[in-house]
Amino acid sequence: MRSAIGVIGFCAAALIVAGCADTSHGVKPSSTAAPAAAAKSVATPAQGYTIHVMAPHKFEDGSVHGPYHHYCKSISPEILQCLLFESTDANALLTDIEYFVAKSVSRAHVPLEAWNKYYHDHEVEIATGRVQILDMPEAQAKEVAAVAAKTDGIIFHLWPNGARAPNGEVGHPQSVGHKHRTE
Repeated sequence: MRSAIGVIGFCAAALIVAGCADTSHGVKPSSTAAPAAAAKSVATPAQGYTIHVMAPHKFEDGSVHGPYHHYCKSISPEILQCLLFESTDANALLTDIEYFVAKSVSRAHVPLEAWNKYYHDHEVEIATGRVQILDMPEAQAKEVAAVAAKTDGIIFHLWPNGARAPNGEVGHPQSVGHKHRTE
């Protein structure tokens, strides 16, 4: 599994990012902008979210929302993490976080009842045909999908749909087509 998730890291590194989004959100740069610009060459945790996946989510009330744009990166041999947005707009709200966890980890450390409530099998989700891996050649997307199929996902929904502000509640939407495990 270590080498399989590593393929995702390799695939992410192989992507060329065409530009940077304006993340200023209307805030004027301060007089310290020049040192900040020089610091851009230093790696930060925010860099590297270059695997672009699109998929809908099923909420606790049974409604389907999305598709959500997942921007993902490998952070360890067993974990891929994704920032989820409702659109590709440069100022889109970060609404969710999803972790892709190697099945060997999630299934060994998460009780079945909790898994069925919060996790979903990416192999099952991919098989529904609702998942799209974007911004890379089809052959590479198939490789990424094969690696992702060896993981389970857990989504943390942070921003209530249609709300003007987060209210502190965290939801756990599922993949459309989620199936409970019995083992």
